[in-house]
Amino acid sequence: MRSLRTREKATAMIPYGRQFIDQADIDAVEAVLCSDWLTQGPEIERFEQAVAEHCDAAHAVAVSNATAALHIAAQALGLGPRKRLWTSPITFVASANCGRYLGADIDFVDIDPFTYNLNMEALAKKLEQAERDRTLPDLLVPVHLAGQSCQMHEIQELGQKYGFSILEDASHAVGASYDDQPVGNCIYSDAAVFSFHPVKIIATGEGGMILTNREDLADQLRRLRSHGISRDESKMENVPDGPWYYEQLEMGYNYRMSDLQAALGTSQMEKLGRFLTRRRELAARYNAALADLPVRLPYQHPETHSSWHLYIIRLQLDRIGKSHHEVFTQLRAAGIGVQLHYIPVPRQPYYRRLGFRPEDFPEAESYYREAISLPIFYGLSDVDQDRVCSTLRQLLL
Repeated sequence: MRSLRTREKATAMIPYGRQFIDQADIDAVEAVLCSDWLTQGPEIERFEQAVAEHCDAAHAVAVSNATAALHIAAQALGLGPRKRLWTSPITFVASANCGRYLGADIDFVDIDPFTYNLNMEALAKKLEQAERDRTLPDLLVPVHLAGQSCQMHEIQELGQKYGFSILEDASHAVGASYDDQPVGNCIYSDAAVFSFHPVKIIATGEGGMILTNREDLADQLRRLRSHGISRDESKMENVPDGPWYYEQLEMGYNYRMSDLQAALGTSQMEKLGRFLTRRRELAARYNAALADLPVRLPYQHPETHSSWHLYIIRLQLDRIGKSHHEVFTQLRAAGIGVQLHYIPVPRQPYYRRLGFRPEDFPEAESYYREAISLPIFYGLSDVDQDRVCSTLRQLLL
């Protein structure tokens, strides 16, 4: 390890993800700063339209972040006390927390050992048992981990059979496709959520968006992001007192996106094709460079085309002679900013206090013992990627 640490002193840490901002992005934000609008202005609708058109969705509702998007989407889909949400154990905690915010019960479905998304066989069996126990979910939140879509056609068929709504957590999947159609078109779901955090495919600083083809849902989401308030006279219970009049129709939140963020998002959307092309090039280069190492490379289901938000390998620990922890920390020490996506949610103390046991989700636990996310982002150079690969090779062989 001495040679790796010596090299670290002269070389910057390579992060696992990083935003790309160019002059066009800066100009777009500067134009808003010089305009009459900073918060709720015309840029938000422009951004919403750009994303909706890319995804072939009827409606897009921009919000402050993807957690807020999950929260109000779950609320608009009727989740609340004595209702149930199911999701994946391998996800960020927000995919489950959005149900807890509303007082709903949470459960998890173990992951597929290849895609790391929801295991369809496990989901079908769990639904069969839940029907017998009268504990069927009201809302399923499939998570498109790393940018690869879940098997949405099968999920839709199960939703129709058992009567649950479907909210796609597509936070990783801007630009991905499923069955040759864009993720976010909501053909197989009630709604889908994107994230625009800086390490995601496109960045707005913080930000999220909900896509749906249901006009009723979109109308309610627009109210919920802004305190539950409406200025639409057709929705009001009383005759307006004057042009200043508005009504709070339901409990909502301050989950609005600013015009500054939206302008950045619209500018970023214009580069989405470039971003995706480069990420896919980097994934292909990793596949070639790491093929002979004692790691399991990411599997891509033939019906999907990933956006490659993450490039996740799994260590074949029985062939390496080092622990997961050792490989991870040695990569970090060598200036490779690896990460682990994610700690299984049932492991978290909050969820353990609700009665969940990690051993109930063996595939998620196996994944957690082996997974490492390698750097992948638009600005990652071939030279830096080669450094990631050579460092990993030195550690594993």
